[in-house]
Amino acid sequence: MSTAKPLLLTMGDAAGVGPELIAMLFRDRPELAERCVVVGDAATLARASACVGSPLLPSPLADLKTWAPVQGRMPLVQATPATVPPVWGAISAAAGRAAADCITWATRETLAGRAAGVVTAPIHKEALAAAGVPFPGHTEMLQALAAEHVGLPVAQLPVRMMLANPELKTVLVSIHVSLRRAIDAVTPDNVLQTLRITAAHWARLGLAPPRIAVAGLNPHAGEGGLFGREEVEVIAPAIAQALAEGIHASGPHAPDTVFMRAREGAFDVVLAMYHDQGLIPVKYLGLAHGVNVTLGLPLLRTSPDHGTAFDIAGTGRADPSSLIAAVELAAQMSGH
Repeated sequence: MSTAKPLLLTMGDAAGVGPELIAMLFRDRPELAERCVVVGDAATLARASACVGSPLLPSPLADLKTWAPVQGRMPLVQATPATVPPVWGAISAAAGRAAADCITWATRETLAGRAAGVVTAPIHKEALAAAGVPFPGHTEMLQALAAEHVGLPVAQLPVRMMLANPELKTVLVSIHVSLRRAIDAVTPDNVLQTLRITAAHWARLGLAPPRIAVAGLNPHAGEGGLFGREEVEVIAPAIAQALAEGIHASGPHAPDTVFMRAREGAFDVVLAMYHDQGLIPVKYLGLAHGVNVTLGLPLLRTSPDHGTAFDIAGTGRADPSSLIAAVELAAQMSGH
């Protein structure tokens, strides 16, 4: 039996494109898929394989002890009660509950050391809410599960979202909150904490300290206080403290040009002040190779840089490139 640990692929929302993407991965990239175990529902994955014309059907595993890397199989752990797959593209509480079950099982197995990491297929936030899941998305759920595992309050296990593609990487100070709350979240502590988490991620991978460009909050980074005081009173002091700690940070930079400069090679990563400020530039470059990485967790987690695509679910037209990129990055980061 192999001593390698698998990457766990959670199926995401069963009514979305996640299961199809997983089926495509096993169909098209067997050398990469052999390092993976699907965490999901067998009937849903069988339907997905049929949808994309793959001959591979789920091969049930009772647990991870019997897993070994073999091409030409789709090993699957039934981590949620078996059910009839939901209607493609329909929001349902059952799909939200199944998605949460899979995330919970995969996260706990990885935290227990039985898996190398988790790659999560897209979930639907309305389906989660309909199922009564008290988290707005993957990041917050993973944070809570990890905090429970290490015995800490959630607030003492800060995490951040990084979106990465071959041209640009950006880390967010705040994630899934309203824009009004996101502005309130731009505090010296939050900015400094994000800088520390970003630098620690590079160190964990054994890489040279990153050149971190910190974006301003206001147009033109505030123009010295003419367009807002956050850069002067909040962001600059956090950068100064980070520099004193040996973190290679600079800024605050004008948000409308800093991403272009990073793409041209001036910086390794951009620290964005809120969700859309950081994600629009990455997603504008194309979803095909974008990967979401959760920083600050005591486990490895990546995911595709897109959602459930309910409008094309069940058509077989979804593009698996971002999921494949997420698995490739997870494999690299875990040493596979």
